[in-house]
Amino acid sequence: MIGAMTLYRSTIGRKVIMAVTGLIGIGFVIFHMYGNLKVFGFMGGPSYFNEYAEALRSFGEPIFGHTHLLWVARLILLGAVVLHVWAAWSLYQDSRQARTTRYVMHTKVQANLASLYMRLGGVILLIFIIFHLMHFTWGIPGIHPNFIPGDVYHNLVVGFQSYFYLPAIFYLVAMVALGFHLYHGTWSLFQTLGFNNKTYTRLLRALSWVVAVVVTIGFAIVPIAVMLGIVS
Repeated sequence: MIGAMTLYRSTIGRKVIMAVTGLIGIGFVIFHMYGNLKVFGFMGGPSYFNEYAEALRSFGEPIFGHTHLLWVARLILLGAVVLHVWAAWSLYQDSRQARTTRYVMHTKVQANLASLYMRLGGVILLIFIIFHLMHFTWGIPGIHPNFIPGDVYHNLVVGFQSYFYLPAIFYLVAMVALGFHLYHGTWSLFQTLGFNNKTYTRLLRALSWVVAVVVTIGFAIVPIAVMLGIVS
């Protein structure tokens, strides 16, 4: 209990919380990206994509009920997002309070661009997550024009094609933000966990870029394919 409170209050502890929850997030987006690629024929196509989505909902049956393990995963992800946002905001507030008057006068000159990108990207991603759930998970009328429960392929294609492709465009903007967030987040993760030896700096930076670029392209090609009529 005392250890948990120390982790909660200390700067290092909150950075560790950000790193661990960020790692959960990285694992999720890679898995999610791989699943999205199943819309393409070379990965299975429409029927296989729907079967994959149903397999996620029925995973663990008959030991567990329908969607039970899926909800466990969702709750873990929700907890990770809440802790990640809280830790980021808390550390940001601490850094603001620690600044001297002279530093504040020259904030624009001395501000860390990576930190600014992380905060801005984080806000965009938070808005996107809420929209994404309303659009593709809950199928709220007005957000998704023709949501059919269980037909994930149909919902994806129609969802991106609707409203003059505005959802697809917003998705692409969010994926660019995700790419920057992943790069800086992965690099910060290595540093927080102690993998910041100068010998491996180039390798770890390159790995951070690879993760960011692969995930961004992997997500982005789906709405682009819908917009071009490749997936329809």
